[in-house]
Amino acid sequence: MVVSSWAEKTAGRRSRKVIINPHKKKTDYSRYLKEIYKLLVRAFGPQHWWPGDTPFEVAVGAILTQNTNWGNVEKAINNLKKSRALSAKALYKIQDKRLASLIRPAGYYNIKSKRIKAFLKFLTNHYRGSMKTMGTQETGDLRQQLLDVHGIGPETADSILLYALEKPVFVIDAYTKRVLERHNIVSKKATYHEMQELFHKNLSMDTQRFNEYHALFVKVGKDHCRPKPKCEGCPLEQLKTIYN
Repeated sequence: MVVSSWAEKTAGRRSRKVIINPHKKKTDYSRYLKEIYKLLVRAFGPQHWWPGDTPFEVAVGAILTQNTNWGNVEKAINNLKKSRALSAKALYKIQDKRLASLIRPAGYYNIKSKRIKAFLKFLTNHYRGSMKTMGTQETGDLRQQLLDVHGIGPETADSILLYALEKPVFVIDAYTKRVLERHNIVSKKATYHEMQELFHKNLSMDTQRFNEYHALFVKVGKDHCRPKPKCEGCPLEQLKTIYN
């Protein structure tokens, strides 16, 4: 399977010692990550993420959600829908000022309008505006293509791959990093790639599992693992007795 070959290459890269205790066996981390998932899904249930009617809507949402909350993104998406502009063809033709006005609720609207336009140019030039066609591309190559698009970084690229195109790529965000750091799984210096590699190496490359797991990190991050932590009642409190 093509995706697996990319995953193996990614997982095989040499990384720095991100894990707090590098002498633990690999299977320990596999068990640890599986236990975190089990505790979170037991506490919160399925998250049904990412909200979006089409892969294209999900991709646009991934760009709009940069540096803002989802409530603001929903308002911007609704504006696009009301204006019948939420399609590759419509957005490609729309003027920059008009697009910026429609997505204003998402914040940084002038910057994000340019980023959406850059993505549309890429999608149109490489895949004739078709998300379905884009989804047939080999995952590693497509990820690099997305990273070459103006305004698309690793988190946005991986969100598009996982949620819009159903590719087994784990998304790392601020919530994920905070939870991993506070439970001594990674150091504060861990890079995006190193944290992603932890999941790719120790869990099966399962799109649905990655989808649900990332959404659960967002949930626990909002409810408990905030900048000022609210540990009481957090389902991950049990990890202290399981692994310490």
